[in-house]
Amino acid sequence: MPQEATIPSARQVELLEAAYRYALAHGLADLSLRPLATAIGSSPRVLMFLFGNKDGLVRALLARARTDELAVLEQLEQADQPIGLTPATEQIWSWLAAEAHRPLLRLWAEAYARSLVEPDGAWAGFARATVNDWLEVLATCQPEPERGSEDGATRRTLALAVLRGALLDLLATDDESRTTAAVHHQLALLRGWDTGETEDGGPVCDRP
Repeated sequence: MPQEATIPSARQVELLEAAYRYALAHGLADLSLRPLATAIGSSPRVLMFLFGNKDGLVRALLARARTDELAVLEQLEQADQPIGLTPATEQIWSWLAAEAHRPLLRLWAEAYARSLVEPDGAWAGFARATVNDWLEVLATCQPEPERGSEDGATRRTLALAVLRGALLDLLATDDESRTTAAVHHQLALLRGWDTGETEDGGPVCDRP
């Protein structure tokens, strides 16, 4: 029989939330159990008991960050009808560009990069999982005929690439005005493919 998932204790949840707030402020690259434990009113021994080891704690923190990331994406799935790829991308960017979300997104960027250069251990699969998460949500925002087509997959991949690239630029520079203008320009081009017109009202050339 499959083993049932262990339900975390109230103390484990409490310490995970405190550790998550610490990670948002300090990152995960140089995470050390002793200063973390001191900061959150615990001890390395307790953290080891609850999470197994440092890698176990990092995995729990990455899962916690993923929960916050998915929360905004899941809001897009609650509409009765798909809202369309362009409006969905616009809403996602508004959330990404909000200054209040920078700590979470810096943590995401750190974990994404670490999972690419350290594919084993606590970071394993994080980058691939987050790509799949975002593509799946963007797909649900597309009308059914577009969603299942090769062109639809290409369009949502492009939308994700624009969001990710602009986000990394924003995190590096804090230049919200410039990056937002670039995202909106690309969204106008995506909207043009839908309407058959360019941003200035001219016809779109035939797709290859």
